[in-house]
Parts: sequence; structure tokens; C-alpha cells
Amino acid sequence: MRTNCFFYRKKKYSIDPNGVITRKSPSNIALIKYWGKHNKKIQIPLNSSISYSLEGVYTVTRLIYHLKERKKRNPSIKIFFSGKEKTSFLPKIFEFFHRISFYCSYLLDFNFIIETYNTFPHSSGIASSASSMSALALCIMEIEKKLVSSLKEDFFLKKASFLARLGSGSACRSIYPGLVVWGHHKSIKGSNNFYAIPYPYKVHPIFTKMVDTILIIDEKPKKILSSKGHQLMNIHPYAKERFKCANKNMNHLISILKVGDLQEFGELIEHEALTLHAMIMTSRPYFLWMKPNTLNVLYSVWNFRIQSKKNIYFTLDAGANVHLLYPIEEKKSILKWIYSDLISFCTKIIESFCY
Repeated sequence: MRTNCFFYRKKKYSIDPNGVITRKSPSNIALIKYWGKHNKKIQIPLNSSISYSLEGVYTVTRLIYHLKERKKRNPSIKIFFSGKEKTSFLPKIFEFFHRISFYCSYLLDFNFIIETYNTFPHSSGIASSASSMSALALCIMEIEKKLVSSLKEDFFLKKASFLARLGSGSACRSIYPGLVVWGHHKSIKGSNNFYAIPYPYKVHPIFTKMVDTILIIDEKPKKILSSKGHQLMNIHPYAKERFKCANKNMNHLISILKVGDLQEFGELIEHEALTLHAMIMTSRPYFLWMKPNTLNVLYSVWNFRIQSKKNIYFTLDAGANVHLLYPIEEKKSILKWIYSDLISFCTKIIESFCY
């Protein structure tokens, strides 16, 4: 389906036959979760979502391009991850290039080498596809910028988000810093299903300085990838109610972000995280991404919060690992507790910020 044709770039151009582009892009953590899409090929969400982009948790991608000697329909692509060739990544990359070729027809005239690495484990539930596909989309837009010197920054970012979405839905949110919205929601001006936008409304200062400490419970790639989970929402018995709940929670979050209510914020993001996993556990076939130590961390957070009165809350993406969100003012005491009481439940701790 050829949606948003104003992103189409005609084939007539003049560009250096060889080039190298490097871009980095962050992972993100969704507060209101996107789970389920209309059609896997065009990546249209069944509910709106909002996320924080994360400092220090990112993918770096180096895109090397060479003009083809002979015209062929498809480009030649090699991909290296952390210095090793990864042929297993090629099907997804070829599918991505196929999807975006209508909007970036110039890609068909080049061959590519993609060199990429993460600062965190891939395919383990920390949105590695979001950071990797958004980094690649930014590289591609840098090529387009060489073609069109008058390209405006706003268009550059919108189209990068649009392209990233066609590789991984949540990748469209990683194009921007801060709080980012993807998916049409009647209460958020400018929100749409084709690309993400920076959150357009007032945000209380407390939510502009949030810490995200990530506990790596399991570094191994997930046995069941998120793409499979999204597909199962099309036949899920509770899907319609989930989409209604997500939209209602988005309205609630708009109010929370404005007034700065940390307790309401925490309760809402924990509810969203557990709802996501409830959908996973009640799919057909059903499955479970949480590990025993995931649950140990969640119960520990609940108990510590009651005893200490600290504003620490958890959220999870589609995996076993846990994100702990809390205000920067409480970082010292909370981080001390994390390293003393939670270290035994995880293999690694990643300190990050929501920026």
C-alpha cells in the first residue's frame, strides 16, 4: 500500500557514486504500549503509544554505499553486527529496503554494506529493533539530503520516522528525543499512524529529568519475537478491550504529565506493563517472557516503595528485562538500593536517562 506519497522521492538525482554515512539512534521505552497492528507489511498500530528515548542505550550504524556497475532490481547488501557478518539479519533488511523503495527509489541503484553495533543486548526486549532500524533510516535520509540540499530538518525527521516505522513500528519513536507519540489519538494534536511526533503538550519539570535503570535479567535473544506477538493480537479474545484501555490510559497520562503526579504516573506505567504481558500470556498460542527473577525484581520494587516511600516504578517491554524509572532527585539512594538488593537477580545493570 502506497501511503503518504508526499514522502516519495523521484529517481532523477546526482550524487557521488560512493559514500559512507554514520548515525546513531537510541532505544526507547514505551509508557503506553503499542501491541497489535492492522497489517504487518505497512506497520499501522491498533492503538497510540508514547515513549521516552534513552540516553546511553543506542545503536551506531555505518552505511557504506557503492553505485552499481549493472542495473538490477534489488541492491546487494552485506551486514555486519559487532564486527561479524550476520546473514541471519538479511531477510529483515531486504524486506525493509523493499518496503521503502517506493519512497527512496535511489536506493535501487546502489549496493550497501551495513556495519552496526549496540551498547546493549539485541533481541532481548530492550527495543534493539527500534534503535537499529531508526539508525538505518537516518543513514538513508542522509543520502537523500545529499540529493536534495534544500531538504528541511522537519521533513528529514518526519520521513526518517516514516521509513523507520516500515522496519520496526517502535523505531519511528526513536528518531526524536524526549517523550514521543506514535499512532492517532484524538486528544493529541498532530498524532498519526504514519510517523511519530514529539509530545506536543506541557510536561511538568519532574518528568523531564527521569532516570531509567535497566536490569538485564536475561541477555539471550527471545525465543518468540515481538513480531509474532503482534500478529497474535489479530485473533486475541481480549484485543478490543486492550485497545480501548490503551487509549483511555493515554488520556490519563496527558493529565499526569501536565500536573506532575509521580504516584499516578508510576501506577499507570506499571499497569500498562502488566497489561502487555497479560496479553502475551493469554494469546493463542500463549507464552511467557518473564523469568523468575523478573518477578523477584517486581516484588522487591513494590516492597521497597512501601517501606522507603521512594518514587520508583517499573515497566517492561516484550521481554524479561526490567526498566526502573524514578526522578533524578532520588537517584543516589535508589541506585544504592538497586546495587545492594537487586544485583543478584540480574546479569547486568545499565544506567540510563530519559532525555
